[in-house]
Amino acid sequence: MTKKNYRGNNTYLIEGNTGDNPKLMGQSLSDGRDSLYLEFYLGYDMVESKSGKIYKKIRRSTERLGLYVWQAPRTPLERQQNKETIEIAKKIRFERGQEMLENAEGYRLRKTQDVNFHDWYSSYVDAYDKTDKNKIRRAHEIFVDFLQVTPGYDIFASRLKPTQLSKEMIIGYTEYLQRHFNGETPHTLYSRFKKVIKVAVESDVIRKNPCAGVSIKIDKNKLTKDVLSTEEIICLVQTHYPRENADIRRAFIFCLYAGLRWCDVKDLIYANVDYANRVLRFEQSKTKGHSAASGVVIPLNDGLLKLIGNGKRDERIFPLPSHTMCLKALRKWVAKAGIEKHITWHCARHSFATNILSNGANIKTVASLLGHSDLRHTEKYTRAVDSLKEAAINSLPELSL
Repeated sequence: MTKKNYRGNNTYLIEGNTGDNPKLMGQSLSDGRDSLYLEFYLGYDMVESKSGKIYKKIRRSTERLGLYVWQAPRTPLERQQNKETIEIAKKIRFERGQEMLENAEGYRLRKTQDVNFHDWYSSYVDAYDKTDKNKIRRAHEIFVDFLQVTPGYDIFASRLKPTQLSKEMIIGYTEYLQRHFNGETPHTLYSRFKKVIKVAVESDVIRKNPCAGVSIKIDKNKLTKDVLSTEEIICLVQTHYPRENADIRRAFIFCLYAGLRWCDVKDLIYANVDYANRVLRFEQSKTKGHSAASGVVIPLNDGLLKLIGNGKRDERIFPLPSHTMCLKALRKWVAKAGIEKHITWHCARHSFATNILSNGANIKTVASLLGHSDLRHTEKYTRAVDSLKEAAINSLPELSL
């Protein structure tokens, strides 16, 4: 990257000589990144100042690219990310320049390279800093898998021009998701993929949104994941296996009895525990800053307090490894217990809600414990309980009169 000569508004030139239009610019942000954008020269007007002096007023416009680089990269990976992101931004600048030439002069210079959608997507993920980053990355990985195994699309698995993204390709991708994944996973992954496509359209990387009119519909009021019954929970608690991770074990049992998500239980520290009043207080990662119900208070009984134990206020209660490692350990544990269900970490939250509703808790209490801002989010558990009751009745011997 060129030396940063900052303007007064914390912007600087990255690429573009005198007379070039547009120029590639960067703007310093407070979070340690620079936002990349294009600056277009639109001519000038001769205007008169209040003192009567005539001067030239430049007209400019900008286009945000949705691309970010580290201000001070510290590792080889960050430096490589900056290099790749800058290259993508330069290609976009070149394309915009060609469009301006075509509109103004009726011709275009020959493009030496096209933007590779896969590279652009990867750079977007690298700069992305929200909690669903892994899902956004996973959505692209599966999209590439789909291309690799689909005749006719396999040639696009390593290089794909934005103009080659078609609605037919997206329809095939959604069908692939629904064939290979269960429950809400296809909808979750596709929604993240569409999110990035929308940014690409807004950044003019893609001219027309290929996802328009293509959807994966789910019943948001239907519980699609497996739940553990109270008997299965007892069985799981009593099951041990060689070289088990004690922290994973404690954390999952805690989620079964308190309804926490993995992203919340992994961040709990001892300062969240009010031992005097026997309650746990924390902010939900998923809704923090977006919902008035993001703060959750959970009463702690003797069993939960024993799982928590004691430690320094800033120490993590459950020092967990990665989500992948936790999931692998959980699957091994469930299999050892002889439970033939597809149990993920989030199933603990579903099991908690379903079981306490089955035991007589009212829906408002459950919504409060789960941190739901709207009872509609909790209603799917009442439907799950109704289904379990119906299954229990249907399991009785047939009545012959």
